[in-house]
Amino acid sequence: MKKRNNTILWVARILVGLLFIFSGLIKLNDPLGFSYKLEEYFEVFHLIFLNQLAVFLSIFLCALEVIFGVLLLTGFYAKKVAWGLLLLIVFFTFLTFYSAFFDVVKTCGCFGDAIPLTPWQSFSKDLVLLIFIVFIFIKKDDINPLSSNKSVQFWSSTLVVVLTVLFGLYTYTFLPIIDFLPYKVGVSIPNAMKIPEGAPQDEYVIIYTLKNKKTSEQKEMTDKEYLQTKIYENKDWELVSSSAPKLVKAGYQPKIKDLNIYDSQGVNYTQEILDNPYYNLVAVAWNLDKTNQKSLGDINAIAINAVENFNIRTILLTSNSAQDAGKLSKKIKLMMEVFYADAVPLKSMVRSNPGLILLKNGIVINKWPASALPDYNQLSKAYFSKNE
Repeated sequence: MKKRNNTILWVARILVGLLFIFSGLIKLNDPLGFSYKLEEYFEVFHLIFLNQLAVFLSIFLCALEVIFGVLLLTGFYAKKVAWGLLLLIVFFTFLTFYSAFFDVVKTCGCFGDAIPLTPWQSFSKDLVLLIFIVFIFIKKDDINPLSSNKSVQFWSSTLVVVLTVLFGLYTYTFLPIIDFLPYKVGVSIPNAMKIPEGAPQDEYVIIYTLKNKKTSEQKEMTDKEYLQTKIYENKDWELVSSSAPKLVKAGYQPKIKDLNIYDSQGVNYTQEILDNPYYNLVAVAWNLDKTNQKSLGDINAIAINAVENFNIRTILLTSNSAQDAGKLSKKIKLMMEVFYADAVPLKSMVRSNPGLILLKNGIVINKWPASALPDYNQLSKAYFSKNE
């Protein structure tokens, strides 16, 4: 019996440990993206003052997942890890249940953008994990470490902590090592926005409430039942009310469905910009209040040279108002054309504020964060001079 319990304990440790490591690394690959998800939760719980700590909490929580996962597999500090796992999974289970039940956060971000889960899928996953972790917690005294040497345990754990945090800081400072976003290098944005012919469409249902004039009986039926039964031909029944259309089955969803680019007058320039057959530079500063103005100035300098020498069109995309953009343009003498788009797609274009994207025929040729912007000569040699 004891041998069987040890086997189950090992299976539980391996499953939970690997899942926590995978989940943590996926999110650490894009800590800025997970910080956006944390800000959604802060808004739901009226904790907006924590937004300024979102990036720190993002790296901390993701690193904690990886660290707990590794320590669970090695058996180091078993009791403390068991307590940490239990508290963490109870917290996550509450969040995912709240999101699912009240329909407040559409995706939990458990596996970043790599594996999007619905709120109920996330809650189900956490519920299964909770069962495993409760079992691990009960059996925590039976966990034997791979090494009983205290020095080995300490330095091994310290190395895991340092490497995990450094990985998160690296991907935050630069860009995700593996880009799971819809605007990754090589993607054709126009193609990613298309819906193929014959693709499944969204299916909606409308609920009709009817009343019998003779008996005062009321009943509900869907719009399809209403038409199929032809109850509207029965003079004994009258339509009392109808609900708003409710989505019951989502159809084909293009990878990019929310990108619309406008000028300050509201004129749509999406197609014109994406259909440009030549190289064009797109600076993305979704929030001008928080953007690195020095980096934006560096992009502006690149734009000036690119226009003068190769007539490269360079634009700035932001979600701020035209008034805010105008003030900043005057302050740093911005030479780029300014266009506007929703913050959601801009955050997905490049995980940097600002960031720079090189487009050609709507295809993402390359992109750079504010911390690693190319200089004009690099761009000229690698791309522009070959475009002549």
